[in-house]
Amino acid sequence: MTRLFKKHYHPAGTAPGTLRNLTLEQTALLGPARYTLACRDAGRWGEVHEIRPADIPEASAQGPLCWLHVQGMPTAEALELLGNRVGLHPLAQEDILNGGQRPKVERFDDSLVVILGIPEIDDEGALHLYQTTLFMGGNIVVSVLAERLDPFTEVRRRLRERGGRALSEPDDLLYGLLDAAVDHAFPVLDSVGERIEELEVEILDRPDSSTLERLHGLKRELIMLRRYLWPTREVINQLLRDHDDLFTPDTRMWMRDVYDHTVQIMDLVESYRDMTASLLDVYLSSMSNRLNESMRTLTIIATVFMPLTFIVGVYGMNFEHPTSPFAMPELGWYWGYPLVWGVMILAAVAMVAWFKRKRWF
Repeated sequence: MTRLFKKHYHPAGTAPGTLRNLTLEQTALLGPARYTLACRDAGRWGEVHEIRPADIPEASAQGPLCWLHVQGMPTAEALELLGNRVGLHPLAQEDILNGGQRPKVERFDDSLVVILGIPEIDDEGALHLYQTTLFMGGNIVVSVLAERLDPFTEVRRRLRERGGRALSEPDDLLYGLLDAAVDHAFPVLDSVGERIEELEVEILDRPDSSTLERLHGLKRELIMLRRYLWPTREVINQLLRDHDDLFTPDTRMWMRDVYDHTVQIMDLVESYRDMTASLLDVYLSSMSNRLNESMRTLTIIATVFMPLTFIVGVYGMNFEHPTSPFAMPELGWYWGYPLVWGVMILAAVAMVAWFKRKRWF
C-alpha cells in the first residue's frame, strides 16, 4: 500500500529546532535542492534564474522584491544558511526538514510562515500529498517544496507576461503562491469525481472483489485528502483574521477569494466522501441481490427436481412379486418406462409454468 504522507521524525528527546540531514535513501527519493530567484526592479519582474545557496539575498525592508523558490529538499546546512539570510525561524526550518506537517500559519515578529498541503495524481492514478512552505519577510518571499512537483508554473508565466495581477508587493506575491497552491486541488478532485462515476457504473453493472478494493482505496484517499485540506481553510481564515496588518486591503479582498476556493474544495471532498460511502452501500446491496438471485435460481431448480427425484426414487425400489398384492404392477407394464418419463416431464413443465405465473423468475 502506497504511503500518502512522507513524515520524517527526529529521535525522541531531540531539542526543538534541531536540524538533521535526511538519509541517503530519503535524499535520493526527494531529489537535490534547486534554488531559483526572480526579483522585481524598475516596475517589472526579471527572469527566473538558478542560484547557489551562497547567493541567497538577505531579507530587508529596502531593495527590490524577490521570490526565492527551493525545489527539492535542502541539506541541513543549506537550510540553516537560508534561515540566516532571510530570517527563517529554526522551528520553521525544522518543519521544512520534517515533512508531512499539518497545514498551519505561524508568525515570528514581522515574518510569516505558512505550511500547506498540495495533492497530486500521478500518471498511474495514485494520489500523493506534498508539503509546501511559504515564507514572507521583509522584501523577500520564499517557497520550499521538497518534492519534484512544481505547482507554481502559472505564477512564473504571470511574472513573465506581467498579466493579471502585478504581484508587486510581498503580500501580493504571497497571495499568488497561496492561490496557486490551493487551486492545485481542483484537478485532483476532478479526477476523483471521474473515478467515482466509473465505480458507480461498474457497481451497478457487474461488481467484483476488485471493485470493492478500489472503492476502499478511494475512500482512504478521500479521508487523507480531508485530513490535509480541511486545515487549509482555517489557515486562510487565520491569515485574514489575525494577520491583517501584513496585508493591504486590496490583497485581503483577493485573499477572500482564496478562502472561497478552500470552502469549495472542502464541499467537494465532503460530497465525494458521502458518495463513496453510498457506493459502498450500493455495492453491498448489489452483492446481496446477486446472492439472492443465485439462491432463487438454485431453489427453483431444486424444487423442480424434487418431485422427479421422488418419482425415480419410488420406482427405483424394484419390489416385484408374482403373487403379492403389494408388489409394483408398473414394473411389468409394456409402456411403463415412457409413461414415467411423461409424468416427470409434465410435472416439471407444470411447475415451471406455475413459477412464471407467480413471477418468481
